Amino acid sequence: MTVNFPRLLSPRLALRPIEVSDLRDLQALLAIPETTRHSNWPDAPGQEDCRQFIDNWIEMAASAKGCAWAIEQRDEPGLIGCIRFNYIARPSNVGGIGYELHPGFWGRGLMTEALRAVAMLGHDRLQLNRIEAWTLPGNPASDRVLEKAGFRFEGTLRQSRWFKGACHDLRWFGRLAGDARSEEQAVGSGS
Repeated sequence: MTVNFPRLLSPRLALRPIEVSDLRDLQALLAIPETTRHSNWPDAPGQEDCRQFIDNWIEMAASAKGCAWAIEQRDEPGLIGCIRFNYIARPSNVGGIGYELHPGFWGRGLMTEALRAVAMLGHDRLQLNRIEAWTLPGNPASDRVLEKAGFRFEGTLRQSRWFKGACHDLRWFGRLAGDARSEEQAVGSGS
């Protein structure tokens, strides 16, 4: 399946496929401890690491196995975050989402807006039945972002991943295509 990952627009944001020219901005974003504290990102990755991340995302997009978007404000270009499908698994039609946002933009509903746009593309255009994401315990803000975007908490996988020198519990969230349609119908009917 060949997919062109399009530029996405939401009321306040423009999401465009990430490019090599985003290297400096991505590295600056990931150098902020608050950005990577509740993630499996290495702390303050170097330029070569960030270049490898971007190259991998571009390669994944070319093979339709994943993709990444730079998040910008519609009225002010410049990377303020990124959001991506870390994987797209066929034929099970499952995708896994990850995201980061500069702390200066937290608390405004921007990541929820970006996540809704990407999830809608995942269900509608990519025909993903399931979109999943995880958070670490102690990150209730990211839990709320997922829930506001229609994801449901499904449980905690205890000590399921090793990174940053320790085993970590992962709080799993999922959104099904049927969930999304039910939610849209409820909003459309005034419920």
